[in-house]
Amino acid sequence: MSSTPITKETYLEWYKSMLLMRKFEEKAGQLYGQQKIRGFCHLYIGQEAVVAGTISATRQEDTVITSYRDHAHALAKGVSADACMAELYGKSTGCSKGKGGSMHFFSKEHGMMGGHGIVGGQIPLGAGIAFAEQYLGKDNVNVCFMGDGAVRQGALNETFNMAMLWKLPVIFVCENNGYAMGTSVKRTTNMEDIYKIGLGFDMPSMPVDGMDPVAVHNAMDEAVQRARAGEGPTFLEIRTYRYKGHSMSDPAKYRTKEELEEYKGKDPLFSTKHAILENGYADDAWFAAVEAEVKKTVEDSVKFAEESPYPTVDELYKDIYVQEDYPFVMD
Repeated sequence: MSSTPITKETYLEWYKSMLLMRKFEEKAGQLYGQQKIRGFCHLYIGQEAVVAGTISATRQEDTVITSYRDHAHALAKGVSADACMAELYGKSTGCSKGKGGSMHFFSKEHGMMGGHGIVGGQIPLGAGIAFAEQYLGKDNVNVCFMGDGAVRQGALNETFNMAMLWKLPVIFVCENNGYAMGTSVKRTTNMEDIYKIGLGFDMPSMPVDGMDPVAVHNAMDEAVQRARAGEGPTFLEIRTYRYKGHSMSDPAKYRTKEELEEYKGKDPLFSTKHAILENGYADDAWFAAVEAEVKKTVEDSVKFAEESPYPTVDELYKDIYVQEDYPFVMD
């Protein structure tokens, strides 16, 4: 039974948030081609339902941590398009003050605990964040995203063991888009059902249709209830697909056009729009208004980024260490 029901408002918010993710990423790809954005850039186009369904089943106080494909996660957690675009530009008004770029979006205020460039590096960090919430007596959860390549890192096994032993409130999510960079999952393992990795730790684990926000929401809601009740972690293999290459430098020649078109037929934006119209939740005028609003938001974010200053030299040694007042006293 869902503790967070799916309503008309849920569908409308899904469409608006996924459209913003899609249009932001399309613009980022365009700007990268114009060399306005430098460094690395990994787009999320096609995978939007994973984040949309996660956010609708969690609370704002819950945190997320993810890999370097992190733009959509930040937007969904409430980081403004202005701050995200400015970060891509390396400007001081960016969500990481222009110091992180595409792979390192961060906002403590919004519970966005970072995109991480080290493959699998965020997995133990997600468990650590969950441990902190548990230690402080809070009932917040952490959602720790990773790719299908990251599950091959040894740190995953160590983390899964500790998370189950201590019943940490963390939901591990493998965003399985079928390819670790350009290598098909089929070429890396004889066990293609990635969720089964969790079963070896007696961790509740399951596959989820990542092209459907309803399926993601329901699976995430169940996992969140378990975590809040003190019953520990869940491992979700959310099967999704990216329509672009691994990064902007990837022509994605390792997959067929037929495969790509098959998944484009499952586009979560189209299916969500169809459900909204079929249920009479909104009409064409509403969609036109949302599309105009999103277009303006993205265009405004580019203007904001273009006009923002770069970090000054005195920022070089700032944000290296942080001084915190710990909630306990050492003898």
